[in-house]
Amino acid sequence: MPTEILMPALSPTMEEGTLAKWHVKEGDKVSSGDILAEIETDKATMEFEAVDEGVIGKIVIAEGTEGVKVNAVIAVLLEDGESASDIGSVSAAPAAAASAPKEEAAAPAAAVSPAPAASAAKDENRIFATPLARRIAADKGLDLSAIAGSGPHGRIVKADVENATAAPKAAAPAAAASAAPATAMASDPSSDAVIKMYEGRPFEEVKLDGMRKIIASRLTEAKQSVPHFYLRRDINLDALMKFRSQLNKQLEGRGVKLSVNDFIIKACALALQQVPAANAAWAGDRVLQFEKSDVAVAVAIEGGLFTPVLKDAETKTLSALSTEMKDLAARARNRKLAPHEYQGGSFAISNLGMFGIDNFDAIINPPHAAILAVGAGVKKPVVKADGSLGVATVMSVTLSVDHRVIDGALGANLLQAIKDNLENPISMLA
Repeated sequence: MPTEILMPALSPTMEEGTLAKWHVKEGDKVSSGDILAEIETDKATMEFEAVDEGVIGKIVIAEGTEGVKVNAVIAVLLEDGESASDIGSVSAAPAAAASAPKEEAAAPAAAVSPAPAASAAKDENRIFATPLARRIAADKGLDLSAIAGSGPHGRIVKADVENATAAPKAAAPAAAASAAPATAMASDPSSDAVIKMYEGRPFEEVKLDGMRKIIASRLTEAKQSVPHFYLRRDINLDALMKFRSQLNKQLEGRGVKLSVNDFIIKACALALQQVPAANAAWAGDRVLQFEKSDVAVAVAIEGGLFTPVLKDAETKTLSALSTEMKDLAARARNRKLAPHEYQGGSFAISNLGMFGIDNFDAIINPPHAAILAVGAGVKKPVVKADGSLGVATVMSVTLSVDHRVIDGALGANLLQAIKDNLENPISMLA
């Protein structure tokens, strides 16, 4: 019997992707481990390997097709003795759906999802849905139990509730219904309304790729749902700059050159160990506290950003962190990171100092509990310990904190630990 090749889920959060390129054509023989295609997710372009041997009998989804749902059939593999005639009508419907424009592919779930998918999404009274889908359903007054999910294993996703026409929850109390407008998240004006606003003015429409859409969705949700508060400190970098210069001279023979950012990563990793209660993540109805310091670092790429994670950063030397960070950043810019390299962590760093930014406030990337926004190191007048005036290299940082996880005093202790580590850099080698 022909084997259907399904659109893979290349990360836990992936719901759809772009089939960027086929490396095989119909009639090609493939073996386990052969590269079949390149799949573009919101974060990266990744190679998709064959798991079985056989002959490519039919390519269902053409390369360049966007919005291909996870578990949609993208090709059919024939085993020995089978021919194209054995395929019959296999996957004809998914092919048509995936090949359609993205707007059409986002049709109501009830029209494209078979009943088994809906039943699979429900385990007795439990409904499987993404957090964003639940939020949208609540805002629209929709009953999730009446919506069929089109995600993996029948999971209800954003597109299902956005396009659902199910009746509002009948059992909702009147008081809750009247309170809904007060608590509902603000929504953006429609694209048509915005375009009409600028009617008569020249402009170019820029199509959003998957990464830009995910960034917009996640950060909007984060800013609206995560109770941010902000802590600011100035950090004297004179001792660090002097120590860095000495270390770099010693490391020249090894081809290692430490950046200020390498010291910041190390300082944050150690601070999370020094203030362990802050080394945590929000998990919906609980807090997860971690033993290791897994620090994410924002890397700007064309069209968006990556946050590769340096795992066990507290145990690594400055030179090891520098080498690893350079490798992760290079592969991030080429969108060649594997999901496990940019997922996880409890803390993030966003450094805009190299762009001349003095200070800024960063948005927390859930489920992280905090993110450190790092500004440029600039010469400023300071009051020395003896009371005299002097000039020092000062860096302004802002710690954005999730108040559900970290309270004010705890956040202040974490930021103090980061400051102490950076102002006494030699202690980070102990």
